[in-house]
Amino acid sequence: MTDKPTCEATHLGPLEDASLYLGDSNFVINSFEHPLGTLAVAIAACDGKPNGNEDSAGIVPVANDCLVFMVADGVGGSATPRKASNTVVQTLRESLREIEDEDTRVRTAILDGIETSNKQLLNMSTGTATTLIVADIRDQQVRTFHVGDSVAWLVGQRGVIKLQTTPHSPVGFGIEAGLINETEALKHKDLHIISNVIGSSDMRVEIGSKTPMAPLDTLLIASDGLFDNVLPDEIVEIIRTGPVGEGAAQLCKLALERMAGKEPDKPSKPDDFSAVLFRPNG
Repeated sequence: MTDKPTCEATHLGPLEDASLYLGDSNFVINSFEHPLGTLAVAIAACDGKPNGNEDSAGIVPVANDCLVFMVADGVGGSATPRKASNTVVQTLRESLREIEDEDTRVRTAILDGIETSNKQLLNMSTGTATTLIVADIRDQQVRTFHVGDSVAWLVGQRGVIKLQTTPHSPVGFGIEAGLINETEALKHKDLHIISNVIGSSDMRVEIGSKTPMAPLDTLLIASDGLFDNVLPDEIVEIIRTGPVGEGAAQLCKLALERMAGKEPDKPSKPDDFSAVLFRPNG
């Protein structure tokens, strides 16, 4: 890893403008304050990958009444995966720029940004592709938009998972149908297969319903670099309490240790890691 990880969050104060993470740094953990709550982002590139970090992330405030944040995971094995994830995050940022924070306008801007990104990647004619998870926060509610196997969870202080998006993959659908459990999924032979991506002529966007957020809830969106290496119970225990910056740092540290194979009886799938955590103000 080019940048030596310290696994500690750097507090950057109030979030006043968009913050984009486009793979320029191999390791970063930042935390912010916003009128709607506190949030943190953690990024770590997979050791030994020739193309560097293929994930991208973004946090975009829309006035003081709405926050949009996103994680895009460039599909390994496709052409220029980092460019694919960069394109989606940057296009969404531009789509959200200077719009009013009315609910319908934000929803339309997100969908327009995703559709524009899909056309841009298809026009490259290289097969490049990416996944995407987006969270739109307003009025103490969250609504998700996702394509692929990057995931969103909403976890209560007592550890109850109030919202969990389904990955667009054979394994994800198998879990949802009750055919395999989450522990078995981490060792499944088809874990790497994705059935829906941006950069495909049949791309579809799954839009979640609005889910209420209590003041002590924690919202997590992340790429599969987290979920393929850290067990669900471990994720819940780490993020349900304590500062979100510390939670982001702990998730990142544990995922990196698992990727390095330090615990032979635990899952280990080397990959880029990206996560954003948010907790609403009381």
